[in-house]
Amino acid sequence: MQILSSPQLLLAALILGALYALVALGLNLIYGTMRLLNVGHGEIVMVGAYTAFWSFALLGLGPLPALVLAPAIAGLLGFALYRGLFRRLLAHSIVAERIEANSLLLFFGVSIILQNLTALLFTATFRGYRTFAGVVDLGFAAVTGGRLLALAVALTVAVAAALVLRFTLVGLAIKALIQNRDAAALAGIDTEGLERWSFVAGFAVAGLAGALVSMVEQISPFMGFPFTIAAFVIIILGGLGNLTGSLLGGFVLGILETYGVALTSPNYRSILVYGVFILVLLIRPQGLLGRAPIVR
Repeated sequence: MQILSSPQLLLAALILGALYALVALGLNLIYGTMRLLNVGHGEIVMVGAYTAFWSFALLGLGPLPALVLAPAIAGLLGFALYRGLFRRLLAHSIVAERIEANSLLLFFGVSIILQNLTALLFTATFRGYRTFAGVVDLGFAAVTGGRLLALAVALTVAVAAALVLRFTLVGLAIKALIQNRDAAALAGIDTEGLERWSFVAGFAVAGLAGALVSMVEQISPFMGFPFTIAAFVIIILGGLGNLTGSLLGGFVLGILETYGVALTSPNYRSILVYGVFILVLLIRPQGLLGRAPIVR
């Protein structure tokens, strides 16, 4: 049981949880504001990871410029998909009524295209690069500079997102849109514009998460699926449409997965993730921070 009190393991869990929180934040932002089930969200993480890798390998840019370029590329991809595809779907009332099912199929197609296009262009070979590889001694634990940077950036973005949602007019407008689109429109909120930029922001955050992931592990065209599954587990943990809950859920899953794998085996990772998912659905389907429906 000594392993449970290891500061090194706790630090690893926090790093993984912070990355998961970023991925889930983007997914839950898109679902909460537009009710779109992005089952290709992990492929946006992959796009961000490849953007960071090639900016480092081909352009000679350091990791910090890549942290700007990756979310910019992912955000532009989100903007193009919204303008070229999803805005048209949302404009049709008949299609909009079953938008969740339609979006699931559309995003599945987008994910397959992104996977295979990336494999065609860059092959399916695992790739990686070393940056900030020196070990930093924190006193209670040691960690590479790259992993420490990933933790710092992810935590900063997560805290900033929580503050924006709680204390700014934009955050309040997003919350209003998530609760009731029609009521938000009656209150004078530009719902279409807010949906558009929420869609772009969700992609951008996923791209940033991918750039951070590329600093701590190898990447491939098919790396996205585990992140998609983890993100869906997290938003179930935190509550669908509950953006603050998705941040908390990311850290919860990161801790459970890290300690669970340490106590068992890496081969049990999928069992742990799906087990948490099923357990939450059975015990608290509204999520950790969600409210149970009121029965009158």
